[in-house]
Amino acid sequence: MHVRARRLGTIRSLLSTEHPRSQEELSRLLAREGVEATQATLSRDLRELGVLKGPDGYVLPAANGVAHAQDTPRSLSRVVKGAMIDARAACNLIVIRTQAGHAPALALEVDRAGLSGVIGTVAGDDTIFVATSNGRTASRIARSLTDMLRTP
Repeated sequence: MHVRARRLGTIRSLLSTEHPRSQEELSRLLAREGVEATQATLSRDLRELGVLKGPDGYVLPAANGVAHAQDTPRSLSRVVKGAMIDARAACNLIVIRTQAGHAPALALEVDRAGLSGVIGTVAGDDTIFVATSNGRTASRIARSLTDMLRTP
């Protein structure tokens, strides 16, 4: 098997069972499997595989890009609790503040959740803009996300 293909396969396999919190930790897991990779190579591989870094470490995206319906509320709630600081409605937008580096993972979960009235998300490092169909919808969703954050 080609070295690159083996490395990508090993990364997929590892991430299906483990969620390393850093590239260094992932590199150690790969070395344990007999696969060596530089940090630059590992970064390219993670980007190519669409790997996300969330509050629980590196994870593979859902196989078809959409979470299973029964997992969506639980997954969104879990990421909200681990990443979100605040959500505020402003006209038909919601501005969500997150822990540094967590905005992409939370934006993906918002997209996957298929919340009624959400048109799309744009994520930076610690901020997400959620476009909604109107101001009432933005207020409802911001309130719902804030409720998730406060619910034990």
